[in-house]
Amino acid sequence: MNIDQQKIPQATAKRLPLYYRFLENLHASGKQRVSSTELSEAVKVDSATIRRDFSYFGALGKKGYGYNVHYLLSFFRKTLDQDEVTKVFLVGVGNLGTALLKYNFSKSDNTQIVSAFDVREDIIGQEISGVEIYHFDKVKEVKQNNDASVVILTVPAAVAQQTADKLVEAGINGILNFTPARLTVPEHIRVHHIDLSVELQTLVYFLKNYPLD
Repeated sequence: MNIDQQKIPQATAKRLPLYYRFLENLHASGKQRVSSTELSEAVKVDSATIRRDFSYFGALGKKGYGYNVHYLLSFFRKTLDQDEVTKVFLVGVGNLGTALLKYNFSKSDNTQIVSAFDVREDIIGQEISGVEIYHFDKVKEVKQNNDASVVILTVPAAVAQQTADKLVEAGINGILNFTPARLTVPEHIRVHHIDLSVELQTLVYFLKNYPLD
């Protein structure tokens, strides 16, 4: 099936890994088919949105039958390039960075942190969960030998922009930014911001002002 990825809304694209993870669990449990209602209850996305998301990829299911789990899983595995390993660098081996290294996407076979970077001499040369920590000055050199296109950024906010500048210079294409700083990067670089404090404040605000009962 020839799909123009540019026509897939970004909101839909962000939900695809969520669908894929649930389908993996269904397949592992031996379930052969699933309805949009069942998917909705599991991933907390309304069934109309799920049907609309799937419609961008053509006829993935049948009315009255639902969706074939194995077919959907295979389809989204190919769509999300799950058979291709994405190598990731981590920059900033503080508390959060260390936790991410210890996790290292253990539930994913296609994403792996391959190298970490910091500027503190006391941890340079050490390994955490098999990932060696290099001095950040060597990021360009390490990238030449162990190519990675994505960086997880967990440095202090005060140095986030200058760190991002050096990452762009080194040839990084995507940054998952865990710092509060909003980064300025060239148009061809994609940045996704994950500000944990903002997410927590948003949750508290919604709890106080938009009760579920």
